Amino acid sequence: MNFAITKRIFSLIILLALPLAFYAQKARKVCGEYIYYVPTNQSLEQAKNIALDRAKIKALADEFGTIVSQTNSTVLTNENGKTDNRFFSLSGSEVKGEWLENDGEPQYEILYEKNMLIVKCSVCGKAREIKNSSINFKATILRNGTTERFTSSEFHDNDFMYLLFQTPVDGYVAVYLIDETPTAYCLLPYQNDSDGQQIVKHGKEYIFFSPEKASEELNLVDQYSLTCSGSVEHNQIYVIFSPNPFTKATDNAGAKYLPRQLSYKEFTEWLSNCRKLDPKMSIKVLHMEIRP
Repeated sequence: MNFAITKRIFSLIILLALPLAFYAQKARKVCGEYIYYVPTNQSLEQAKNIALDRAKIKALADEFGTIVSQTNSTVLTNENGKTDNRFFSLSGSEVKGEWLENDGEPQYEILYEKNMLIVKCSVCGKAREIKNSSINFKATILRNGTTERFTSSEFHDNDFMYLLFQTPVDGYVAVYLIDETPTAYCLLPYQNDSDGQQIVKHGKEYIFFSPEKASEELNLVDQYSLTCSGSVEHNQIYVIFSPNPFTKATDNAGAKYLPRQLSYKEFTEWLSNCRKLDPKMSIKVLHMEIRP
C-alpha cells in the first residue's frame, strides 16, 4: 500500500515537472551588440535605452531569424559636414524570438568620434523562439487627455498620464512603471483591487487611470499626475498581457501618494518566472520622459 502510494506521488511529481522542463528547454542564452550614433537632439539616457533595445533585437534576429525578408540598421555618419541618417527599421515584432530576462547588467561604452556621440551596448540574456503564440495588443501612453490624439512620451510636472489599451482576445493585464532608481511601481491592478488581477475583454477600448472612463467602481480607480525632481527623468512603462490568468507581483505600500512598489530585481524575477510558465504572455515596454 505504502509503495503504491509512493509510486503515484512520484508519478505526479514527474507530471508536474514536465511543463517546467518543457519551457526551460525552450529558453536559450543569446547575446547582442549594437553601436548607436546619437542624433544631437537626444540625451545620453535616451540613447542608452535605444542602444539596449536594438542590441536585444539584434541578438534575437541573429539567433531566431526575422519575419521580414530584409532589414536595415541605423547608420549615422558625418563626412565633410554632411550627415547621413538611415533609420533602423527592424522592430521587436519582426523578429521570431522574444527576450525573457537579462543575464547580468548591460555593458555600455560611450565614445566620441568626429564630434559625434556614440553609444555601444552589449547585452546577454535568456530568450525563446516565437511560434505564433504571443498576442499582439494595443497599448499607448496618453498625456492630459483620454483619446488617441493625446498620445505622447514627453511629460511635464503635474501632467496626467492615462493608458489606452485594447486586445483582440479576452485576458488579463498588468502595468508597471520603472523609474531610474530603479524601482517598480504597480499602476494596474489598482491599489484597492484585492483580486490582484485586471480582467479585459476582447475588442473593448480601455482608458486606464481615468475615473471618467472607468468601467470599474470609481473608488477603485487610481489617477496619476507625474512630477520631476531633476532636469529630466526617464521612465519605462511595462504593459503585460496574457489570455491566461496571472496575479500581480507581491509588493509593498510606498510613500504617501505613491503606488505600491517592489524592487526592480524582485519585479524582473517575477516577470521572468511568469513568462517561462506562460508562452502566451506578451509585453510592451513604452519609454517616457518627464521634465519640469
